[in-house]
Amino acid sequence: MRFNENLKKYDFSPEQLETSLATELAEAGFKDSAMETRFEKSVQNFEPDTIITGRILRIFGGDVVVDVGYKSEGIVPLDHFRSPDEVRPGDEVEVLIETMEDDTGLLLLSKRKADRIRGWERVVSTHKEGDVVRGRVSRKIKGGLLVEIGVPVFLPASQVGIRRVGDVSEYIGREVEAKIIKIDESRMNIVISRRKLIEERRDEQKKKLLATLKEGDVVKGVVKNIADFGAFVDLGGIDGLLHITDISWGRANHPSEVVQIDQELEVKVLKIDLAKERISLGLKQLAEDPWNRIDEKYPVGSRIKGQVVNVLTYGAFVKLEPGVEGLVHVSEMSWTKRINHPSEVVQAGDEVEVQILDIDKEKQEISLGMKQTEQNPWELVAAKYPEGTIIEGRVRNLTTYGAFVEIEEGIDGLLHVSDMSWTKKVVHPQDLIQKDDTVRAVVLSVDQEKKRIALGMKQLEEDPWDRDIPGRFAPGTMVTGKVTKITNFGVFVRLEENLEGLLHISELSTRKVENPQEVVSIGDRVKVKVIKIDTGERKIGLSIRQLIEEGEDPFDVAQEEEEY
Repeated sequence: MRFNENLKKYDFSPEQLETSLATELAEAGFKDSAMETRFEKSVQNFEPDTIITGRILRIFGGDVVVDVGYKSEGIVPLDHFRSPDEVRPGDEVEVLIETMEDDTGLLLLSKRKADRIRGWERVVSTHKEGDVVRGRVSRKIKGGLLVEIGVPVFLPASQVGIRRVGDVSEYIGREVEAKIIKIDESRMNIVISRRKLIEERRDEQKKKLLATLKEGDVVKGVVKNIADFGAFVDLGGIDGLLHITDISWGRANHPSEVVQIDQELEVKVLKIDLAKERISLGLKQLAEDPWNRIDEKYPVGSRIKGQVVNVLTYGAFVKLEPGVEGLVHVSEMSWTKRINHPSEVVQAGDEVEVQILDIDKEKQEISLGMKQTEQNPWELVAAKYPEGTIIEGRVRNLTTYGAFVEIEEGIDGLLHVSDMSWTKKVVHPQDLIQKDDTVRAVVLSVDQEKKRIALGMKQLEEDPWDRDIPGRFAPGTMVTGKVTKITNFGVFVRLEENLEGLLHISELSTRKVENPQEVVSIGDRVKVKVIKIDTGERKIGLSIRQLIEEGEDPFDVAQEEEEY
């Protein structure tokens, strides 16, 4: 037999002898099942990148020694096992041959690669594109995440959620569900999409929701996005818009003042547009409109404290309660102060006491007053400054018709031009006084309703027209004066300080005069004759014509004489 020949010819080891014997017997038609099994185990394919089954022998340092059959041993790094406690001698383990032998004569094995290949085979055999899988996010890599579903699969960052995620690393360690969108067997690569799964489920939920939802329903949702004009609330499959005007009965400058992202809300469905798949939501509609019983809560004339929430050029808005604000117009802030801007009196955030002046329920407007909560000083003016009282005050302002004199803070009196001088014709107040001058005057009258006080300066002295002017300037008296003003109807001549007479154009000459400047000029000193005096109108009529007729030279006057 060939066996005997081989035995004589070669010096076999016991193991070689057993293998050779098994071969010879098989070729000769003999079968031994026990021997066959031992033979099959002894002749595993030891090619690199081949998965074989071995038996754990022991742990040696940081490696695990594995018997892979026929007295061959290999080493597997200990960290390829989830825990050292799992490494038990005698247990079988699948490993992948990386190199046939190292310097120690041992095979270098990889349990990690073997696990991945077996996992890949199991996943591919049980899943296909379109299947839903669940796994834990293990780590972040370039472009996305790795998810363990038996083997690591790729979840692109763009497929993590419906909206772009700022930092995908927040998903590490989380369980996620996703849909397989690509399997590349040649590269052992699987791509999954959480976004696609969410979108498909949302589409199903949206169809169901739109079929059952109706206006007036109260539903729960989660705030997913906030814009300047409102907040988008996820109702479970479709987003509804919670407009800023429907967030609160009160003032909301921005939706973020009331709601936050990821906040769960209970909202009311206001309107559904099935064609455009749009839903309008309301939050304030879940509470009673505070304007429904506004006149009962805030009757006209009542006083209440509120907070200033906004200050504008024309007034300040005061919050009485959430959703209820009233306007204090700048004219209603003080009885006496001259307020150019409401910020001179109040600032946003101030607590103020106000009085309800008027309510327009339809327009949802409330008029408020601040000054009405204080004593009106004009109610005391008549008693404090009776007629005839002499006051001293600062000239606060000048107008063409007079001067406003501040008697006390916020209380002005009007000094009219007609009450500035008994004798001087005052064309403008600045002829006698200037702004910020301190003047003395007498109270002539007080109109409490119109908030007016009339003052007079000339009344501090006796009226010379009642005293001696009629006697000193009786008709027929000849006097000397200075031309101060020329008009088309005549000439004004100053007779003494603050006293003038009118020389009518018809009294300038014995001849007909078309223009007074044909006869006199401003500054000329002339003799005139008093021809008329009217104490009621306080006017003196003069004539040059009569002096000429009497033989007098009206211009025979020393021009250098001292002026009055």
